[in-house]
Amino acid sequence: MPKLSTKTSAPAKTKTAKTKAVSSKGRTAPKKATTSPKKSKATPERATLGAIMRELELAGTAQTRKTYARHGVPEPMFGVSFAVLQTLLKRIGVDHGLALALWDTGNYDARNLALKIADPATMTSAELDRWARESSMASMCGSYVAVIAEEGPYGVAKAAEWSDSTHSGERATGWMLIGCLASRNTTLPDAWFEKRLGVIERTIHAAPNMEREAMNRTVIAIGCRNAALRKAALSAAKRIGPVEIDHGDTSCETPDAAGHIAKAWAHSTSKGFASPAAHERTRKSLRLRC
Repeated sequence: MPKLSTKTSAPAKTKTAKTKAVSSKGRTAPKKATTSPKKSKATPERATLGAIMRELELAGTAQTRKTYARHGVPEPMFGVSFAVLQTLLKRIGVDHGLALALWDTGNYDARNLALKIADPATMTSAELDRWARESSMASMCGSYVAVIAEEGPYGVAKAAEWSDSTHSGERATGWMLIGCLASRNTTLPDAWFEKRLGVIERTIHAAPNMEREAMNRTVIAIGCRNAALRKAALSAAKRIGPVEIDHGDTSCETPDAAGHIAKAWAHSTSKGFASPAAHERTRKSLRLRC
């Protein structure tokens, strides 16, 4: 008989590698997502007129009211600083409906905020006319109406219309608008501004105080537009002579047109700009930065 081996054969080694789950059709099944989908950000709650008016009232101070009153700001007002208005602007952004509602309150601080959050492209001709008539030139409010008009589609038309209006508030805002166009608009010919310089020369000394101040500022703005208008504005300023403006119980002084034009050109050209107007066009809108 054959001799039997006493050795036992070792059991076969089994592979321990993990096998992938396979679908019934032989394809690897997709892994389940291990993270939850991103949650969409909640839409910020829209500011309401009541809430904003309460914020403005709480932000007002007696000292700021006193300062504004010295500059001719009419009641009603809370006395809100421009720093607070800037904070509200950043939070609200553009809200034309709220801007109209704020303006309707008649409150000075509410109107200043309205001018910051309004949409120039949405402003109607009638809304612009109303705001120009009802605005105060004191502490920027009137200037902001001019800026908003310049930024919208009615700028050139309103400049001609308002500067020739029978309403003194519209006329003052119209002259400020002409200054804004000198700084920002790039298409109007020099002759358009030269014509306005002629009107200022003939009428500035007899104009009401608010309008006289706006005209003087506009001579400076026109003189900052380009080299040719700089020469024309300096000649006009020389013929006009000193301009008397009543600044009330403040330390404000009437800017000398020729001196301010010269300083503006020196500053802007030192920064590499062709003109002060070219410099201004690189900056944020006046109503948004102040």
